[in-house]
Amino acid sequence: MEWAIAILFVAAIILLIMSFRKAKDSSKAYEQQLEEMSFTFMNEVNKLQQQIRNVELDTEITIQEAGIQVGSASHRYLLREILELHRRGYSFESIATKKQMNVEEVTQLLTPYIKANDEGGKVSNDF
Repeated sequence: MEWAIAILFVAAIILLIMSFRKAKDSSKAYEQQLEEMSFTFMNEVNKLQQQIRNVELDTEITIQEAGIQVGSASHRYLLREILELHRRGYSFESIATKKQMNVEEVTQLLTPYIKANDEGGKVSNDF
């Protein structure tokens, strides 16, 4: 009887050690997969950052070739916000209220962009 208990105890210890090794191997495989995914994501982020830099450079080149005067970064940011609000369908008055500006200032900033859109519509409707 004592031998049977000793054999069962030794078998339990061997099985316990084997289970720890299996768990360790599976955790290593999981860590390796996780590491590969993180490298993949980092590569994708780097590619996106490079594309953003290329778009910014292309924009600056286009601006220089077109001879457009470039305002400050805050002016461009304000213009982007105003254009986005206008594209969403906000009126000049609501944009002016939201940005704490005069309606005339908003109109002046949006005029070059609205004029181009309106002219295309007029030409197609005149025929």
